Amino acid sequence: MKEISLFDIIGPNMIGPSSSHTAGALRIAAIAAQICGGVPDKVTFILYGSFAETYQGHGTDKALLAGILGFSTEDRRIKDARRYADEAGLSYEFVRGESDPGIHPNTIAIVIKDKKGVVDKITGSSIGGGNVSIDRINGMDVHFTGELNTILIRQEDSPGIVAHIGKCLAECGINIAFMRLYRESKGETAYTIVETDEKIDESVLTMIGSHPAISSVRTVTM
Repeated sequence: MKEISLFDIIGPNMIGPSSSHTAGALRIAAIAAQICGGVPDKVTFILYGSFAETYQGHGTDKALLAGILGFSTEDRRIKDARRYADEAGLSYEFVRGESDPGIHPNTIAIVIKDKKGVVDKITGSSIGGGNVSIDRINGMDVHFTGELNTILIRQEDSPGIVAHIGKCLAECGINIAFMRLYRESKGETAYTIVETDEKIDESVLTMIGSHPAISSVRTVTM
């Protein structure tokens, strides 16, 4: 059973009025940026539930931009995130999503287009105290929180890939805390998500990415 700390209740040190609407939103956006490889060319934030109703008044819009830009929850630039986004040449928009009682009330879908024209969609929820859950990537159901060092691997679903990933991590002395494979159908695109106890060096990512069926390897660190 996971112990609950004071910080799980009151949330992290942060700039803004609400851990769910600022710190949580920032972390979802920061994870999305890392999944997509950095600050994108264009981003659309689709907000659901309470986010859609209060995103301007609670500073969620600024927090989301700050996360995409790579700011931390304690960064004093958050309040001027729109200006920094404009200076970075980031094209962005905020859209209210249709009401859906089946999703968490603090849910954001982030559609990112990078400078090469590649589009990715990451959906996450802010679940309280600044904690988050990433729930979908490009239409596929997944789950991770970003609390541990995380490797996100996009691959073709074929035999031997999980063994290859495990072998690479073992050779580099990386201990696996959790490892999950997500796919929609046999032989199609799949995601392997590995949460580890150690930080991941770039050389480890290169080793994992050497498999011909793996199309991308990203790390998420918060």
